[in-house]
Amino acid sequence: MSIRPKRVEATNLDRGVRAPVDEAALIVRVQRGDIEAFADLVRAYQDRIHNTCWRLCGHLDDARDLTQEAFLKAFENLHAFRGDSAFYTWIFRIAVNLALSHRRSSRRRGGASLDQLLSVKGTQAETLVHRMRDNEPLEPAHSASNAEMQGRAAHALHDLDEEFRAVVVLRDIEGFDYQEIADILGIPKGTVRSRLHRGRLALRDAIAAHEQKHGS
Repeated sequence: MSIRPKRVEATNLDRGVRAPVDEAALIVRVQRGDIEAFADLVRAYQDRIHNTCWRLCGHLDDARDLTQEAFLKAFENLHAFRGDSAFYTWIFRIAVNLALSHRRSSRRRGGASLDQLLSVKGTQAETLVHRMRDNEPLEPAHSASNAEMQGRAAHALHDLDEEFRAVVVLRDIEGFDYQEIADILGIPKGTVRSRLHRGRLALRDAIAAHEQKHGS
């Protein structure tokens, strides 16, 4: 089996901290029966996979289950992996599909836990508020209502249609580029840009409505 050599960077929860991963070598070892090599792949990507699942489905416990399921599916199907894309693109595609499917079924059962979205330091809401305000620092007068604004952003993200939620999470929180998102979601890059634009507008409108209501 021939796998094109790839050397990519795995990113943990802090998007600025990266560690090199030689995917091709690890995959060849796994396909030859070295289970520990797959454990290395899991360690490289599990934090990002878990957090993406969490941000898409809204439940920390469910996100852990989805992460395990994604890696299990990847392991079971690794024999068919040909290296046409990076492994991390492939595993993210599996995880995102699982998370979105879970989100659809959970919404029919009653929705996600927003309390969990707001209870973890460095939440998606904080990240989104920062990015939706064009990375401008908050004025002192805004600091008192910042927690409420983050809550508004979390609700707005939660209420986004899944097609917009997915691209916002992958781009504005996880930091994937447009081509990576297109590969993960299986859509054209132009569609990624369109959905991202519409998703950002919806979030900005929600934040603006909050600020107007509270006189910010």
